[in-house]
Amino acid sequence: MRDASIHLVRQYSEDSGIKVLDRAIAIVKSVARDDKTLASLSEDTGLPRATTHRIASALEVHRVLTRNPSGEWAIGPALASFSAKASPRLLAAAEPIMRELVATTRESVQLYVLTGDTRTCIAAEEPPSGLTYTVPIGSQLSLTAGSAARVFAAFGLIPNPAFSQEILADVRASRLAESVAEREVGLASVSAPIIDSSQLVVAVLSVSGPAERLGPHPIATWGAELADAATRLGSAL
Repeated sequence: MRDASIHLVRQYSEDSGIKVLDRAIAIVKSVARDDKTLASLSEDTGLPRATTHRIASALEVHRVLTRNPSGEWAIGPALASFSAKASPRLLAAAEPIMRELVATTRESVQLYVLTGDTRTCIAAEEPPSGLTYTVPIGSQLSLTAGSAARVFAAFGLIPNPAFSQEILADVRASRLAESVAEREVGLASVSAPIIDSSQLVVAVLSVSGPAERLGPHPIATWGAELADAATRLGSAL
């Protein structure tokens, strides 16, 4: 039985000689294939249930794993935050979609990734004329205010978020967040998650501008157009 267990673990990871690390990687790779109960995860990896639960629980503390609404183990938000940098692939896919969104809305468009306890603008497009709100590329903004911060919080990428659970539940359900004069007086924005093929949030796409143009409910103004752009960008990844 012990040999069979080792064989099953090795089908998911190379043997590094560090047993607990190999087992943790085996668990992560197993869950990456599909969400699993403790029983199915133990069976799939060949590890004892107690060992599986102990390691999976430790990975949950570090947000590498999480639990879905059914209580099954699922890939957690930490992996997305580790990989969600200004990758050339993300930027190349975003550029034409962001330009099209600017042409449609005549507002500023930004792309943010999570960088520790801030969100960083990695790409921005501006309309050719008119009053706009410019976010320079490289700007690091707060995670306690603004529609983009609400998206990161709604999808579990921010520990101890500054927003109510009701707000976050609405964002998860609609995949859209809005804010008006929350981070800066006179500024409004609407944001949507960029979700890749692994169902991980890798970035947030935002439309921002004067509150008098986006109105009291920016989602009603440009939410549909933004959601379409975010879906197309996610599919391109």
